[in-house]
Amino acid sequence: MTPNSAASFYLISGVLFILALRGLSSPETSRQGNVFGILGMVLAIVVTFLFVDILSSSFILTICALVIGGSIGTIIALRISMTAMPQLVAGFHSLVGLAAVLVALSAFYSPETFELGTLNNIKKTSLVEMSIGASIGAITFTGSVIAFLKLQGLMSGAPITFKGQHFINLLIGIGIISLIIYNTINQSNYIFWLLIISSFLIGICLIIPIGGADMPVVISMLNSYSGWAAAGIGFTLENTALIITGALVGSSGAILSYIMCKGMNRSFFSVILGGFGETNSTLQKNKDKKPVKSGNAEDAAFLMKNASSVIIVPGYGMAVAQAQHVLREMADSLKKNGVKVSYAVHPVAGRMPGHMNVLLAEANVPYDEVFEQENINSDFASTDVAFVIGANDVTNPVAKTDPQSPIYGMPILDVEKAKSVLFVKRSLSPGYAGIDNELFYRDNTLMLFADAKKMTEEIVKNLN
Repeated sequence: MTPNSAASFYLISGVLFILALRGLSSPETSRQGNVFGILGMVLAIVVTFLFVDILSSSFILTICALVIGGSIGTIIALRISMTAMPQLVAGFHSLVGLAAVLVALSAFYSPETFELGTLNNIKKTSLVEMSIGASIGAITFTGSVIAFLKLQGLMSGAPITFKGQHFINLLIGIGIISLIIYNTINQSNYIFWLLIISSFLIGICLIIPIGGADMPVVISMLNSYSGWAAAGIGFTLENTALIITGALVGSSGAILSYIMCKGMNRSFFSVILGGFGETNSTLQKNKDKKPVKSGNAEDAAFLMKNASSVIIVPGYGMAVAQAQHVLREMADSLKKNGVKVSYAVHPVAGRMPGHMNVLLAEANVPYDEVFEQENINSDFASTDVAFVIGANDVTNPVAKTDPQSPIYGMPILDVEKAKSVLFVKRSLSPGYAGIDNELFYRDNTLMLFADAKKMTEEIVKNLN
C-alpha cells in the first residue's frame, strides 16, 4: 500500500469518526454512532497493519498485544456494571495518556524507526510534537488515576488543598514549558525524562483540589486531554488517523467541558487549572438536625396515583441501586392511571456526562419523556409530584441561597417548587459535594428511607 492510499483510507476513517460523534450527540442515534466509530477504528487498524511486514517478530508481538488487550477489554466490558462506568472511563483515559507517553519514549529512543532523524539528532519539529504529546499524556495519566481513585471511593471526593497550591502549579507549569523549549534546542535524555516526571506531578496537583460536585466536568476534561495527547503523537508519527481522531476527541471534550461548566455556573479555566479560586470551605457539616417527614411506599403510591403529573428526577442513587428498570415500570403504571410522566435530567447528575441518559436508555425509557434541565425546570411549579430518586446535590436549594456553599450559583432542578416532593434516599447523609440538602426539611417533602430499587418495587406493587 502506498502512503497516498493509506492517507486516503485514514481520511475515510476520520469521516467515520466524525459521523460517530454526530451519532453520539443524541440517544436516538447513539447506537448508529457507535457502529460508525467501530468501523472507523477497524479501518484505521487494518490500514496500519498493511505497512508492517507480516513475517517480522514485531508484527507477531503486536498481534499478541492486540489479542491480550482486546480480551481484557472484552472481559471488563461484559462484567462492568453501569454504576462503575465513570470509574471505567477515567481508567481508560489513563491508559490513553500512558500510551501517548510510551509512544513518545519509543520515538525518542528509536527515531530511525519513525523516520524522525537519528538518535540524539531528532528533527526539531518532531521533538516539539513528541514533547507536547508526552507531557499532555502524562498529565492525562496521573489526573485520570486520581479521578478513578475519587470515583471508586479509594480517595476522598472532597477537594484536597494546601497553602500555596496554585503557586506551585504555576511553577511546575512554567517548568514544563521551559523543559520543552530546552529539549528542543539541546536534546537531552535527562531533560525529556524530567519533562515527563514533571507532567506526571502536575496531573496529580490539578485534579486533587477538584471536588466531587465537579467530577463530571473532570471526566469530560480528561477526555479532552487524552485527545490532544493522541493528536500530538499523531503529528510525531505523521499518522493522519491519529491526528484527526485526537483533534476530534480533544475539541469535542473541551466543548462539552465548557458547556457543563456553563450549566454549573463554574469557571471553565477554574476547573482546568485545578479549582483555581476555590475557597477552603468546601465541606458543610450537617447543622442542627431538623425534623423531617418520612413515609412509605403506600403513601408515595397514593400521592402519585392521584396526581395529574409526575416528574421523575434520577440521580446517582438510582444508578447504585440499579433501579432504572423498575423505575420505568413505575412510570408505565402511572401512565396507565392517566398520570403524565416526565424525566428531568441535570447535566451533571451522576458521575460522568450523560450518565443518567445512558441508564434510562438502558431501561428503554422513551426519549420524548426525558428532558434536560433547561427544558423542564419551569414545569416543576405546576407539577403535582416530583419523585427524586438518589439525586442530591443537583436538587439542593442552597445553591440559590447560601453564598458559602461550594455549589452556590450552580443551576439546580427546581424540585422544591413542586406541590409534593417524594425523596428516595437511604439516609440524610450529604451528597457527593459533602453538604446537607435543605430539600429534605421542606414542608412539601416526604422522605422515603430505603434502597431505591426496593422502594420503587414496593411503590409499583401498591400502584397495581
